[in-house]
Amino acid sequence: MKGFGGFGGIDGIEGCAARLRARLAAPLPGVDAHRRMMPTPPRAKWTPGAIPDTARPAAALALLYPIDGRLVVPLTVRRRDLPHHPGQISLPGGRVDAGESLEAAALREAREEIGLDPHAVHVAGSLSPFFVFVSNFVIHPFVAIAGRRPAFHIEAREVEALIEVPLADLADSSRIKWGTRTREGYLVDYPYIELDGRQLWGATAMILSELVAVLGEDA
Repeated sequence: MKGFGGFGGIDGIEGCAARLRARLAAPLPGVDAHRRMMPTPPRAKWTPGAIPDTARPAAALALLYPIDGRLVVPLTVRRRDLPHHPGQISLPGGRVDAGESLEAAALREAREEIGLDPHAVHVAGSLSPFFVFVSNFVIHPFVAIAGRRPAFHIEAREVEALIEVPLADLADSSRIKWGTRTREGYLVDYPYIELDGRQLWGATAMILSELVAVLGEDA
C-alpha cells in the first residue's frame, strides 16, 4: 500500500480519494487488464470490450478501506439457492432503476446488499464498463474509498457471507489457479483467485483485475 497511507484523518482520506480520482480519470487499461482473468477459449460471439446496444445497464461498487495497514475490498458470496450466479463471489451491485444514475445505483445496491452508508464513502470514479454475455447486462463498476472500515449488515435473502479481501491478494499472481468447466458443450479453462477455499472468477475477477492494474504498486 505504498502511497495510500494517511488514513488517520480527513485530510488523509481526501488526499487518497483525489489520487484515486486522478488515476481513474486517466485512460483505463480495460480489456488489457481483463485478459489476466479471462477464460479460454473466449465465449463464441463475445468480443472483449464490445458492448451491444441492447445491453441492460447495471452498476457495482468496489469499496476500498484500510485494515491493519492494508487496503481491502468487501465482496459478497451469493446465496446458493439464488436462480442466478448461485454461490459466486461478487461485488455488491445490480440493475439500474428507471431514472436512476449509474453511481446512485451502485451506492443503492451496496446499501441494500451489505448495509453500506453511502455518506461514509468517497466515490472516486469508475472502471471500464464490462459486458456480461449470459445476462445481457453491462456493468458499470464504481470505485469508492473510506478512511476506516464501515459498519456492514448483509441482506440474508441474497448474501450468504461478506468477505474482506486484501488488494494485495488480488494482485498476487501466485494465487491464480486454473479450473475447467463445461460451457455450451465445450470444456473451458478458466483462471480463478484462490481465497481461503473459495474461487473468485468470471466478471468480478476481471473487473477487479482492472482495479489492481489502475492501482499498480499501491495494490
